Amino acid sequence: MSADTLRAAGHFRKSRGTLVAVVIIMAIILLMLFHLIFGGKPARTGNPPQVVSAATATLGDMPVILNELGTVTPISTVTVLPQLSGYLTDIGYQEGQDVKKGQFLAQIDPRQYEINKLQAEAQLAKDQASLDQARADLARYQQLHQQKSIAEQTYIDQTFTVAQDEAAVKADKATIAQDELNLTYCHITAPVDGRVGLRLVDPGNYVTASSSPGIVVITRMKPTTVQFTVPQNSLSQVLQRFNAGNKLPVTVYNSDDTKQLASGTLYAIGNQMATSTGTVTLRATFANDDELLYPNEFVNARLLVDTMKQAVLVPTPAVQSGAPGDYVYLVNADDTVSVHKVTQGPSDGKNTVILSGLSAGQTVVTDGMDRLNDGAKIKIAQAKPESGTAPASASSSANTPHHGDKRKHDSDSASSNS
Repeated sequence: MSADTLRAAGHFRKSRGTLVAVVIIMAIILLMLFHLIFGGKPARTGNPPQVVSAATATLGDMPVILNELGTVTPISTVTVLPQLSGYLTDIGYQEGQDVKKGQFLAQIDPRQYEINKLQAEAQLAKDQASLDQARADLARYQQLHQQKSIAEQTYIDQTFTVAQDEAAVKADKATIAQDELNLTYCHITAPVDGRVGLRLVDPGNYVTASSSPGIVVITRMKPTTVQFTVPQNSLSQVLQRFNAGNKLPVTVYNSDDTKQLASGTLYAIGNQMATSTGTVTLRATFANDDELLYPNEFVNARLLVDTMKQAVLVPTPAVQSGAPGDYVYLVNADDTVSVHKVTQGPSDGKNTVILSGLSAGQTVVTDGMDRLNDGAKIKIAQAKPESGTAPASASSSANTPHHGDKRKHDSDSASSNS
């Protein structure tokens, strides 16, 4: 072969090798692009699922309760005031003692009023004698008048004299009655049953009619009432039940809401709405036999308005609030979760009513939601029974994991992600 032919053959082989190299490089580039475009999403499936706790929505009864701040208000609180003036000579009660209506409390010096009564009785005797004489004269004048032996005017004047003496006698009797009443006022008694407070004035002091602060304050301890307010948005439901004749139970707890003090019933609703707060005052009555409700004490009142029957219930931690509104993480059949918007109703702290958006039997996440999002893979943790707990109760506690389980789940999840 000639030299020109050899050079042409070598040039052809070199061009073909370059073309093959270019094709191989392009193929590698295409494979890399394909891996980046179509291989990125499947790689995410390798992430470990989020460990969560879950519970199943159930049907049950939910009480509709209004929790309000209230004040213990006695049925009667009476400040005993003196009705007249005088020196206080005696006290007939012990501070903090229970007294009955009519029981002796205090004594005002009665001597001045006894003297006034004696003077009034003397004046009555004098006026009564004058009346008797005037009547005797009138009887004689009447006979003479019939015989035409005296002037007509003399007879009429004597009639007026008798009327004047009769009026004087009546005035004297009224004065005596007033003196007797004053003597009664000197002997101060309890106007109502109740418990007396601390002594407000000591014996030896000069008191005057209606002087402040009075002799003592008597407070009715039992039965007693509790006043509390409800917002106007809740009033219509209360009125509907109350006006229908239903006895709405009210339970009272102490100020820190840790101990139940008493149970009673609602018996009165105020007739005006407070414009400044948009609330109306309600009053409930309690027997208070153990006297745990103390006058003017602040308490927490729980009014049971109604009971929702066969409502959809989920554990309260399952309901979240955010941009979509109220929502839950619904557990799907493929072990993923989806954000499910719901409308929540009343809650008792442990469970919450779902008015719409969820059905009984559906499973929702109750714990471990801090790193969840729509479509995330999950793994439902199995709650471990507590020590000393019967196996039968272990399954029921699986829907409500304890705080220790939550910390363990978060730790497992963190170690899996690392």
